[in-house]
Amino acid sequence: MLAAIRRDIGVARERDPARPTVLEVIFAYPGVHAIWGHRISHWLWNRGARLAARTFAELTRILTGVDIHPGAILGAGLFIDHATGVVIGETAEVGDDVTIYQGVTLGGSGSDTGKRHPTIGDRVIIGAGAKVLGAIKIGDNSRVGANAVVVKEVPSSAVVVGVPGQIISRFGPASDDDSKLPDLVGVSLQSLLTRVARLEAQDGSPQTGRVIRPPEAGVWHGEDFSI
Repeated sequence: MLAAIRRDIGVARERDPARPTVLEVIFAYPGVHAIWGHRISHWLWNRGARLAARTFAELTRILTGVDIHPGAILGAGLFIDHATGVVIGETAEVGDDVTIYQGVTLGGSGSDTGKRHPTIGDRVIIGAGAKVLGAIKIGDNSRVGANAVVVKEVPSSAVVVGVPGQIISRFGPASDDDSKLPDLVGVSLQSLLTRVARLEAQDGSPQTGRVIRPPEAGVWHGEDFSI
């Protein structure tokens, strides 16, 4: 238990860019507190003390803002950053060295019984507000973008963005920078508008009505919109 606590503290200090001190993590990191509380409730759950386990899990939720069912399985090296609003269901399984940001839900879909929550592989990063729903598997070394809604299997070393989640192959190390995640719809729309603008320029016919032009240097032109 002491070795696990030391690792939890070390993981928080390593992955948080704020580089907190040991005492900061111990006293002021609800994500770490939630993991510690879950270990106790999970121990009670596995020994048949279901009511005590649920009661302790509820107390942990009140104190940390993190709702982890005592039946969930959490791997070593998990880091829940900012923590508030995280929900992890009963049959969820989380691998080793996973990072979860605020507002994430590892939930079920529908009223199925048995295994109904996701399985998260090792070294996965799940961005703020993402929802992973159902008995699906997120492969190792994958990244779920902020606010994505994932309802189907994700292979290893992939990126998932959008609603519903769209899977993108990825090569190379994972990035924890949301600004580097692609906007599939936005990129497709920009490509389409650029092609249309080129065709109209070649045609030479005058444009009528409101025209939405492709962005320049990533900036859309305000005169094209009613803001």
